[in-house]
Amino acid sequence: MRSIVIDGQPLRVTVRAGTGGGVPLLLVNGIGASLELLQPFVDELDPALDVIRFDVPGVGGSPLPARPYRFTGLCRLMARLLAALGYRQADVLGISWGGAVAQHFAVFQRGRCRRLVLVSTATGALMIPARPAVLARMVTPRRYLDRGYMREVAPGLYGGSARTEPDRVSALMHAESRVGSTRGYLYQLAAGAGWTSLPFLPLIRQPTLIVSGDDDPLIPLANARLMHSLIPRAQLHVFHGGHLGLVTEAAEVAPVIGRFLAASAPAGAAVHRGDNGRAPGSGGAG
Repeated sequence: MRSIVIDGQPLRVTVRAGTGGGVPLLLVNGIGASLELLQPFVDELDPALDVIRFDVPGVGGSPLPARPYRFTGLCRLMARLLAALGYRQADVLGISWGGAVAQHFAVFQRGRCRRLVLVSTATGALMIPARPAVLARMVTPRRYLDRGYMREVAPGLYGGSARTEPDRVSALMHAESRVGSTRGYLYQLAAGAGWTSLPFLPLIRQPTLIVSGDDDPLIPLANARLMHSLIPRAQLHVFHGGHLGLVTEAAEVAPVIGRFLAASAPAGAAVHRGDNGRAPGSGGAG
């Protein structure tokens, strides 16, 4: 764990150095979540893979930025973070809010992104929305601050195993996590306000894996199918679970992603089950 200053903005960063020396995997987390939340997923990945995690400005251990930002500025920050760490490019995985950032990065920082993984995410302002009662619970970071409230809202908000194991999900969401300020959370909301990827999804040229649960109240599965139809080199994997499947079903989902990173399947093919894979050693650390 370290703090790296990029363009005057300190970022809390952790890099798991793998044994393969290939292209790293850069993870972009969901709204309000610190980098610790994805630890169960990282633990299930091939140890050969370099994995980079960071807290976006105003979240977790990264201090508030001087002013609000948009996705373009955040993606520029991510590209310069890769350069500061000595990497020419990365495979980029974004979950939920981070999936929107990852889509933007793939188009506007194309040379920095080799492959793209989109998990439990959608196309922004123009998408198949969740029910209003679900969206209302996303307006504040209260679920990160109050474990009892998280346990109460998790079933209807996240679906999947949260319906039957809300205590486990609440524990996972609070274990080791660092909560940023409410203002930082609002900055994240503002960064995506009015943003949509629909006009530029056909411009995504990277091999892309879209991963979605079949019981996601927050980002309905229809959004994944829409992105799959619009991204030219996209594959779709649907698993049995909810919005937090990358964490709660990490043992199932991580091998699918590992296989994709190791070797692309034919464009447009559906992905079902697969063994974990090691990323090839081209285009890695500089």
